[in-house]
Amino acid sequence: MLSFETILWAVLAFAALLVITNFFTVDTAQVSVITRFGKFLRAAEPGLNWKVPLIDAVAGKVSLRVNQIALTMETKTKDNVFVTIPISVQCRVRAESVYDAYYKLSNPAEQIKAYVEQVILGHVPSMTLDEVFASQAGIAAAVKQELDADMTGFGYEIVNVLVTDIVPDAKVKSAMNDINAAQREQVAANARGEAEKILVVKKAEAEAESKALQGQGIANQRKAIIEGLQSSIEQFQRVVGGTSTSDVMQLVLVTQYFDTLKSIGDSDKTNTLFLSHAPGAVKDISDQILQSMLVAGRAKA
Repeated sequence: MLSFETILWAVLAFAALLVITNFFTVDTAQVSVITRFGKFLRAAEPGLNWKVPLIDAVAGKVSLRVNQIALTMETKTKDNVFVTIPISVQCRVRAESVYDAYYKLSNPAEQIKAYVEQVILGHVPSMTLDEVFASQAGIAAAVKQELDADMTGFGYEIVNVLVTDIVPDAKVKSAMNDINAAQREQVAANARGEAEKILVVKKAEAEAESKALQGQGIANQRKAIIEGLQSSIEQFQRVVGGTSTSDVMQLVLVTQYFDTLKSIGDSDKTNTLFLSHAPGAVKDISDQILQSMLVAGRAKA
């Protein structure tokens, strides 16, 4: 038969074992839900904790970290284009609302998805595809505002909502790319047309200026020739007395004629020069040139 002392030591050892084994730790950014006989008692903070043996129990743990829920919504726009909208919802449990977060929602991700679908279906169908693309930030803000209002009662804080993309149907996307390419080609064609127009205008202006300068050069050249001939005639008449202007012009023309023949004969590409007259007919040629000049002068007068 066991003695009283042995029984006492056994009871004390069992009690000590119960006390020691009911110490537990909670990691940082987590809380443990402690219940007593199945009823919520408290939320155990991070660190070393203790619960009453055989009475209290750790029902579960709740993370206080920011959790990201990736969702994909499919809906139709106002202009009857089906779009897929990937959405990222960043949320976390409020430290003071662990009871609500743990007991009120059985599947927080599905509940959040239902609220997001409600907001998306309330906004996107009233917008055109272009408006949806231009309003990504507005859609995200509307989703966040709605979730904040609805999820606060369940102990959740919505940190941020991100609309990461707008993905239209593949055929619509291809058509949009074709339209964009056509618009850019039209702009490029207009730019090329303007450039070609500028080149044509500039070329015409350059040609006009070149013609003007060429005409001015020819006029100056003729003026210099006339002045030179006048000076030559006057000097020749002073040296050789009794010569008329016609005689001097005839001499000058004959000289120019032979100089021209010499220049043609000196050309590398000239092997043979055919003349349609004899050397004695040079005087007749000069007379014809002078006669033509006099007739032209009288016609102008």
